[in-house]
Amino acid sequence: MRVVIAEDNVLLSSGLELLLTAKGFHVAAITQDAPGFITAVTEHRPDITIVDVRLPPTFRDEGIHAALHARRQHAGLPVLVLSQYVEQQYAGELISDGRGGVGYLLKDRVSRVSEFIDALRRVAAGGTVMDPEVIAQLLTRHAHDPIAALTPRERQVLALMAEGKDNATIAARLVITDNAVHKHIGNIFTKLGLSPADSGHRRVLAVLTYLSRR
Repeated sequence: MRVVIAEDNVLLSSGLELLLTAKGFHVAAITQDAPGFITAVTEHRPDITIVDVRLPPTFRDEGIHAALHARRQHAGLPVLVLSQYVEQQYAGELISDGRGGVGYLLKDRVSRVSEFIDALRRVAAGGTVMDPEVIAQLLTRHAHDPIAALTPRERQVLALMAEGKDNATIAARLVITDNAVHKHIGNIFTKLGLSPADSGHRRVLAVLTYLSRR
């Protein structure tokens, strides 16, 4: 089973290589940055990848962003994120694409080699493996996301508002009445916590809230 690793910590990457080799894996490449990872995936077409969230040069989200990019280029590419951090936005995107073959483990919480190897094999086989702490943080983020409280129709209305459409255009686009649009917008304002005191600014504030969550 071919593995590509994206990890800038030399001691950790070397340790992973020794461990995986001993367990029968073939480490095809070890990269220390996102561009190197993308190149290695294209060259080696690995059966599983192990990626840290934070890679050079900024050490923010280069690793997981590269993993998402690689999965778009190579459909179904199995990715196991192994990091000290939970990057909520990209973690949610990684899980929600519905294709499986994903995992997210926290380095400090991997206590047994056998569990790690089992997780790696499950992800390679198309399964999903998530650290409970990652799930907890994603659920907390979702619970505090006001957009999550909107119904599918209200999200459609808000999306069209964000495109600059007026009520009449929204009604025509969604094949509903002007009154229905007005009601949906009122519900949106309420759920986003925008009081009547905000007056005409509520529409702008609602759109800004929507755009900030994308």
